[in-house]
Amino acid sequence: MAFPHSQPMTSFWLSAAADLANHRTTETLPQEADVVIIGSGYSGSAAAYFLLADDNNDGKPPLTVILEARQVCSGATGRNGGHLKPDTYYSAAENYRKYGAQIADELIKFEIQQVLDVKRLVESENIDCDFELTRAIDVFTDQQTADMVLQTHNEMRSKGFSFPDDLHVIVDPKRAEQVSGVKGAKAALSFTAGSVWPYKLVNHLLRRSIEMGANLQTNTPVQKISRNGPGGRHVVTTDRGTILAKKIIVASNAYTGALFPEFRDKVIPVRGVVCRIAVPEDSRPRAPHLNNSYAIRFNPEHFDYLISKTDGSIVVGGADRCAVEKESYWYANTDDSQLIPDVQEYFTGYMQRMFNGWEDSQARITDIWSGIMGWSTDSMPFVGQMPGQPGVFVTAGFTGHGMPRILGCSKALAELVKSGGETDDLSRRHGLPRPYLLTAERLKDKSNGIFSYARKASSGSTSKL
Repeated sequence: MAFPHSQPMTSFWLSAAADLANHRTTETLPQEADVVIIGSGYSGSAAAYFLLADDNNDGKPPLTVILEARQVCSGATGRNGGHLKPDTYYSAAENYRKYGAQIADELIKFEIQQVLDVKRLVESENIDCDFELTRAIDVFTDQQTADMVLQTHNEMRSKGFSFPDDLHVIVDPKRAEQVSGVKGAKAALSFTAGSVWPYKLVNHLLRRSIEMGANLQTNTPVQKISRNGPGGRHVVTTDRGTILAKKIIVASNAYTGALFPEFRDKVIPVRGVVCRIAVPEDSRPRAPHLNNSYAIRFNPEHFDYLISKTDGSIVVGGADRCAVEKESYWYANTDDSQLIPDVQEYFTGYMQRMFNGWEDSQARITDIWSGIMGWSTDSMPFVGQMPGQPGVFVTAGFTGHGMPRILGCSKALAELVKSGGETDDLSRRHGLPRPYLLTAERLKDKSNGIFSYARKASSGSTSKL
């Protein structure tokens, strides 16, 4: 099955029925709001939900307007890989070196908590979003990379660093291949994770927010934010008019730099590709069902990631070896209507090449799409109040790893917006790891780690994590 590069298919996730896709709660744009939220993806929808659902509103929820430039959840959230996967070990060494043992531990625990918090939210709200609590298996297919990761893991343990109790390490190659099903596996690590239909999750949060009083306005791009309205209020200018807002939450991730020049070199639009692979129903023999989610690591920086759905299909992303060949394919690229060259060929026959038992499955691509991630130059999100701009809040820069971070970030930010205080309170009072905080120092930092990742992936470098 082929899909021409000039006509990439819509994200599989966006195929779900969504009555809110082009929703406008009111025909005309509201003229005033207590809070304007820019962006209707996971960050914006979760922020709206927590703003309105909290019991501390005393029966007076803030008048909240959600602005979306395109259709609901049409950005990164609606185009990602469906993973809800904490980073329980891989970045620990770098974080340990950069921030120290305590912060490295906080970063791991925060992401683990997000998996459980999403589970609780889905259960309490009865959200139909295909949530599954599962095991993630990270598989290493290169012995040098596997040895490096295992050595680092053992060194950190010897220094007293406490990895999560459910992190299971498989060092025997034969067993790693048997457990994972990945051909040529050299080692594997597994831990608790989740998977979800992100578009359905976001649509539910938006629907609940509207029920609690939010006004959602789709196809309404924001052009400018200024603070020259009466009473010192912010003026949010759109192509359909202006809104006077007491406070603003910017949840536009990769597009934050379009509103704030300070972010143009800090949160970079990065294009990625994801596809869905399925086996024809009449195919015999049937392929083995995968019960886990995966990262398949080929070197320290190059990997693919996939989840298995209950219908037996696979959603897989990555193929960054195709992207790093040319900077313009991926870096500072906001065009999610086109594929990166050669990725379709890369994913064709993917399951047959990578997994035992799939050789005769006839598995093939059914959907393939691109999406624009917001990559932070230091790999950490920016969450907090804009320095020198009271009442303007940002949550952005999730670097393709937003699903196990965003819920907690949005909840903490919503609490800060309502209660007042400083960005530092996000850590002191609301539990965010300090490296997430939006500070003037981080905005001034000119370093950019994104290209070093790409160079390592392209060269196959196995420098220590």
